[in-house]
Amino acid sequence: MNNRADMKNDPLRVGVVGVGHLGQYHVEKYTKIPGVELVGVADTNLERAREIAERFGTRPFGSHRELLGRVDALSLAVPTETHFDVARDILSNRIHLLIEKPITYCIEDADSLLDLALRNGVKLQVGLVERFNPAVVKMESLLSRPVFMESHRMNEFTTRGIDVDVVLDLMIHDLDIFLHLIPSSVREVHAVGMSVITDKTDIANARMIFEDGTVTNLTVSRISHKTLRKIRVFQPDAYFSVDCARRELSIIRLCGEANALDQGLEFTSRKLTFPGTDPLADEISSFVHAVRNGSDPVVSGRDGRNALAIALEIIHQIERGCNNFSTIC
Repeated sequence: MNNRADMKNDPLRVGVVGVGHLGQYHVEKYTKIPGVELVGVADTNLERAREIAERFGTRPFGSHRELLGRVDALSLAVPTETHFDVARDILSNRIHLLIEKPITYCIEDADSLLDLALRNGVKLQVGLVERFNPAVVKMESLLSRPVFMESHRMNEFTTRGIDVDVVLDLMIHDLDIFLHLIPSSVREVHAVGMSVITDKTDIANARMIFEDGTVTNLTVSRISHKTLRKIRVFQPDAYFSVDCARRELSIIRLCGEANALDQGLEFTSRKLTFPGTDPLADEISSFVHAVRNGSDPVVSGRDGRNALAIALEIIHQIERGCNNFSTIC
């Protein structure tokens, strides 16, 4: 294990590999964490690396390999198709890694990375940022017996993120949240989806039934006319609605107990808002904390692997069955 990363009084040397749209925000967040030294940024587009390095006062590199002997921890925000090869280099050099979602394209590669991190004694965290959304975190603290959960995650179309289909691009956030919140294994998965603009799935719906009876329904689209990020959870005494984009939590609770409908049910309602919060900053701070203190990441490599496994099952069902408009009309 990298001994410098164990020394809490030394600056933690970090870098970012891949400084496109998302990677640049990783760079920004690291610069605001006390006790962290941003050693450099790497990108195969060296001009982009130079631009970001100049903006944040660090050094540019044209390859992740140039950072390997200089840092204790790295963020990886490159296209998914290169995740495995780059992450393998990083973990093999005993460098802690925060890898953006999805962890890889396939389970075998994800398992290889988990094994590599374990053998080398380094932390592997997956960038499923909605787990750090304060409205989601607060809802988790209030749950007791969820029986039904649903999510709607819609994006306006952009060319960013279309290297993967909508399940790996958007739905995987809600898959991770539901797998984390429900203390049971998945018994059944049913999915439909279709391509509309790209050659991959752009709209998808999936239902998961868990061994404890909990049912979840997830809908995603990246060709919506507006952005929507909603999670709704029902349990016998309460209903929770999370607006992830606005970071708001609405709570409706049943007052007392009602054994018959004619008793007249009474409810209380309140809304919690979390202004000024920054889930990405919290995610990166959490990664730094895990590295410094030797604690488990909030969203571990295992979590990322488990979400990927269900995402791939959904993708395979779509590929085998309903994958265009004509098949469901």
